[in-house]
Amino acid sequence: MHKIKSGGAETRSLDIMQEKLEQMNHLFPEAIVEGRVDFDILRQVLGDFVDEREEKYGLNWHGKRQSRQAALQPSTGTLRASVDDSADWDSTRNLMIEGDNLEVLKLLQKSFHQKVKLIYIDPPYNTGNDFIYPDDFTENLHT
Repeated sequence: MHKIKSGGAETRSLDIMQEKLEQMNHLFPEAIVEGRVDFDILRQVLGDFVDEREEKYGLNWHGKRQSRQAALQPSTGTLRASVDDSADWDSTRNLMIEGDNLEVLKLLQKSFHQKVKLIYIDPPYNTGNDFIYPDDFTENLHT
């Protein structure tokens, strides 16, 4: 194991927005003006392949745009092993990670790219008194 320097590339998750912008610049360099996407030029370049109709169906909620932006922001968190709380640490091929789902997924994306077979995310409902999800389905639906 090597020591990680503060502020180094290893201390941040992938910068997804920067990566996508670089891909756009590679594919459509004329549509990138001063480091930003000029959608008018991009529409011209793509021509008939642009669908500007309003979406009819989809999953929408208040704050969806902000959620998407938060997912694209790099994380500076760190995953630390808890060897004392783990079972069979030296031989296991399984890890349990506790933390905010989005932050943990961003951190795993870089360190464990193409090394993870399954991620089980426990939904964050019914974990406290702030929000209780009514998930008691013991009643018969046909009564």
